[in-house]
Amino acid sequence: MQIKSRYGLIGKTLKHSFSKGIHNRLGKYDYELYPLREDQLNEFALDKKISGFNVTIPYKTDIIEYLTEIDQRAKDIGAVNTVVRKKKGLKGYNTDFDGMVYMLNSANITLKDKVVMILGSGGTSKTAEAVAKHLGAKRVFKVSRSGEINYQNYNSQTDVQVIINTTPVGMFPNNYDAPVDLSGFDRLEGVADVVYNPMLTMLCFNAKNRGLKHVNGLAMLVAQAKFASEKFKGRPIADTKIDEIIREMKSKSTNVVLVGMPGSGKSTIAKEVAKRLKRQFIDTDKEIEKKAGMSIPDIFSEYGEGRFREIEKQVLREVGAMTGKVIATGGGVVKDSENLYPLKSNGIIFWIKRDATKLVTKGRPLSKDLETVKKLYEERKDKYLAFSDHQIDNDGELLTAVKGVLEKL
Repeated sequence: MQIKSRYGLIGKTLKHSFSKGIHNRLGKYDYELYPLREDQLNEFALDKKISGFNVTIPYKTDIIEYLTEIDQRAKDIGAVNTVVRKKKGLKGYNTDFDGMVYMLNSANITLKDKVVMILGSGGTSKTAEAVAKHLGAKRVFKVSRSGEINYQNYNSQTDVQVIINTTPVGMFPNNYDAPVDLSGFDRLEGVADVVYNPMLTMLCFNAKNRGLKHVNGLAMLVAQAKFASEKFKGRPIADTKIDEIIREMKSKSTNVVLVGMPGSGKSTIAKEVAKRLKRQFIDTDKEIEKKAGMSIPDIFSEYGEGRFREIEKQVLREVGAMTGKVIATGGGVVKDSENLYPLKSNGIIFWIKRDATKLVTKGRPLSKDLETVKKLYEERKDKYLAFSDHQIDNDGELLTAVKGVLEKL
């Protein structure tokens, strides 16, 4: 095993981790990712070239046997996520605790006198339990695969007010999974999900659709890293740095998605936005043609609209899972409500609005003339509104619409 830095992160699968980028922003020290097998833990822990490291799934409890000292909070929780090399050996801490408190506070989710359901039984679930009790929850219980309350009977706990997911269910590339169904929890007030990729998990998406407070794990990830960095370097870092890094990460990772009527200028605007942001531009209609091996008019002609929509749904799932792109969609994506989540999971959606008389109809299978266009618009306008986060008028100069998108970002 080659040690390339004094600080880093250990875990089993780390290829999608954001930790290296976060620590590089927090301080002037090298930080690397070290994916380890269980039989490599001992070798890593004994290597004195490592001054400090973070620990993630599945080693938050396994690492304890290699420590010579453990912070009282980490000892009480029974899980360690931060380790610092001292003169006498390794000392373990749990900065996840403060990170989770920060995450909950960032979404104004309160646990005092609340019934809290924790999903999972691993190291992070122990942290969540400690946090809930510390914040004065009335009742705290866990849902696990083999526990008394499990994924077959959890919905019998109808008095739940806050759910904290500590499992990896819903993490990329399994974006469309959710650990539990929220229906039936009539008293539910808030959902916190430690998963941060995608930025809007299916669990949080379902909470959002119910108008509930919700938060993903990015705030916890950055906050615990800040607290860990303080342990590594022995110096305080202002909490404002947490929000600064979160904003920067969201800005770089969020997809810019444009929806609207055929001929409304989505692709042209998207290309200009991508150019100014120095991002990749993706036209979902072009991606559909690549996947089908034929033009969209030919797909309609040979196989009909139904087949086109099937391919479109596949493309949206693939493209929506990406990050940091500028995406122009086909005019009919809003016809299927299932297309909303792929676009929302990592994206902010803009409805490009244009007067029907100015829409381009040439080469459009479903909008061949002005009357058809007007009818389509009436059918779709409420759906465009429901899909979008912002609406941009494109009845004037093109650059005005481009500027409108950039300003909203």
